[in-house]
Amino acid sequence: MNNITEFTDATSEHELFAFLYEKVITKEITVFSKLKEFAAPVLRNPRSHPVLLKLFNLIKKLNWGFFDSITPETHKRLWRELVIPDKQFPDAGDLKTTLQISNLYIAMLDIHGYTQFCMDSRKNLSMMHTLDWSINHEIGNISAKCQAVSQRERGDEIVVIAASATDALMVTLCIIDYFGKTNIVDDPQIPAKRNGPAESLPVFKISAGITGGNTQSPLIITEKGSLSGFLLNSGARLQTRANELSPKESRIMVAKQVYMNYIKENEKEKCSIFRDNKIYFLDTGQIEFKGVQIPTCEAVYKETDKYKEKFSEELTKLFGSIQNNLWEQRIFIDLMELLARSAQVMPKFTVIPAKPVHGMQTVTSDSFIQLCRIALKAYNTDEDYNTAVEILRTFISLIEQIPQYERLILDYLKGVTEKYEMLLSSYNETIEKEIEARAQVIFQGNYYKAWTAAKNAVNVYEKLKAMGRKSPEVPKKKALWFNLIKQYADQMDFVLHSGKK
Repeated sequence: MNNITEFTDATSEHELFAFLYEKVITKEITVFSKLKEFAAPVLRNPRSHPVLLKLFNLIKKLNWGFFDSITPETHKRLWRELVIPDKQFPDAGDLKTTLQISNLYIAMLDIHGYTQFCMDSRKNLSMMHTLDWSINHEIGNISAKCQAVSQRERGDEIVVIAASATDALMVTLCIIDYFGKTNIVDDPQIPAKRNGPAESLPVFKISAGITGGNTQSPLIITEKGSLSGFLLNSGARLQTRANELSPKESRIMVAKQVYMNYIKENEKEKCSIFRDNKIYFLDTGQIEFKGVQIPTCEAVYKETDKYKEKFSEELTKLFGSIQNNLWEQRIFIDLMELLARSAQVMPKFTVIPAKPVHGMQTVTSDSFIQLCRIALKAYNTDEDYNTAVEILRTFISLIEQIPQYERLILDYLKGVTEKYEMLLSSYNETIEKEIEARAQVIFQGNYYKAWTAAKNAVNVYEKLKAMGRKSPEVPKKKALWFNLIKQYADQMDFVLHSGKK
């Protein structure tokens, strides 16, 4: 055949296929609708129909990229959202190139310890091949069972697309089960357990970010069938946040819209993880991404982490106060209530501070709560803002020594402390001027003489020290400086860090 019109009853289906195959394989035809348009003269002959359907599968394999494996049978919901079906051939159609639909979700997953695994396996490449096979085949099968599609990106990243919040959460939990050798989902219909050579792989932790579920974050499918758009980037940002909060453990961060849609989807027909109450959603406030505020939640699935529900009310109050800029009193009070409540409900802990804290040689869960009361008294009753802010700094150093403490609270503590410290320096400058102006009233009798003498002595002392530092009579200043550099050499390493640690 040299022309489509040459097809007759005497022409074999194989010859028709070979003729059209050339058009598809050279990318002259890349979508099914164009194939139908080109092959219109032969469509009246039923023998051409199986040929077109075979060519549709070729078009799909060559041009659908991320979505080349979906079919109406295996991915009913994704097919409905992503494909413009052909009226004559319902099992074929064209992939949408612009997706501004609410029923689309992206999960971005990152495998912890992947780089170290590659380093450890450099003398045993079969282990790396096994992991590669697991990600490409086993994770692909798990995704398909959850009505989703997955694709590996940049070694240790996996991108998953689903057509419902429930599917997105289900596939994420199943992948965590697979890599972590856990049994969270426990669904016999989904093969989340390792088989064959994959059993020899170590346990991996996963950080995940899930977004989607609204028409304000469109996706674009490129000519090569890959994804582009803000939805993809925001999913990556949520995954990064999950990794920041839990660099060594699995964690799932979701956009709040995902949580709300998950609840709505399960009002009528409940999935297994909803029925078994496998997930609790903790409000984790907003994160900013390229000028856009994204309300977020953590999908808490570990039984050992369910205690977080017990301080969710205090956490939400703090978010509200920060959003409303209630810095005068409310933010400090809410922060202390959150710290006290978290110490009350989390596993008991004991910390030995570098130096005693308000007379405490060790800080336990109970004395931590007592320290919150001391800070509140200093801030509210005594108007002693120096002590209040000093205790905030102390809380940071204490919490950093408690491995199981919720990192989200520590991040908010650091942010609030930074703002109050900024105020404190200006506050102290103003207070010192007020003390200077009222010194004769504040300090009576000999106290005023002592005040004046001490002030003069300090000024003279600082001037003399500066003079001494510049004096040539002080020997070997350069040698002292260089010796200190050598002495602290192990602390002088500087590496600009990018990405996860």
